[in-house]
Amino acid sequence: MLKGKTALITGSTSGIGKSLAEAFAAAGCNIMINGFGDKKTIEALRAKLEKKYGVQAIYSAADMTKPDEIAQMVRDAEADFGKVDILVNNAGIQYVAAVDEFPPDKWDAIIAINLSSAFHAIRAALPGMKAKKWGRIINIASAHGLVASPFKSAYVAAKHGMVGLTKVVALEVAEMGITCNAICPGYVKTPLVEGQIDDQAKARGISAEEVVRDVILAAQPTKKFVSFEELNALALFLAGDLAASINGAALSIDGGWTAK
Repeated sequence: MLKGKTALITGSTSGIGKSLAEAFAAAGCNIMINGFGDKKTIEALRAKLEKKYGVQAIYSAADMTKPDEIAQMVRDAEADFGKVDILVNNAGIQYVAAVDEFPPDKWDAIIAINLSSAFHAIRAALPGMKAKKWGRIINIASAHGLVASPFKSAYVAAKHGMVGLTKVVALEVAEMGITCNAICPGYVKTPLVEGQIDDQAKARGISAEEVVRDVILAAQPTKKFVSFEELNALALFLAGDLAASINGAALSIDGGWTAK
């Protein structure tokens, strides 16, 4: 269904983005990955995508805080593949502090990477999608795009903004064969979250299991992490033709968190 399409996935050298890159490659998409990390590790990922799935894979080191680099990333994907069919805005960072103690530079960085980068990528990719009258934009938001938690002012603001941006884009392209949707996951067991579990266990003097049950997953009624496979499946569905009438949606995949 997606064989021969091109998917550009930001923040895809680790965590959710890396898993999405593998899922779209497995579905037959050529892939542009993006993100920071060790050069050898990134090259190994790029080569693995090509060898394991028989697709083309390229890498962009574009800094998601720099609009010019984001626009160039899209141009590079179009130059190599001839098109960007699927844009997945996944890049994100986190910082936790009370509002009155929140460092302004951390606020600016989170808004830039978690929200503004999506705007700049969409802005650059839309002309090509409009020309071909087909495109899929998938924004990885969060349960925090729908509800709030204390000490996450910048992240919650950015993810709420991502949901709003999704709706505006969807309305603008509704008659052009393009859709724009947001996926709003609860907690996924990424390397970042695993680090938080260890830190919380040490800080609170409790076990990792207790941190997972009583702290990390306290808001998720299932008391289970959202799996990479579940998130990938939803993203792949949204990218397909059968999701053509799903547009401007903020789709929860959070074990019931936002049902409360």
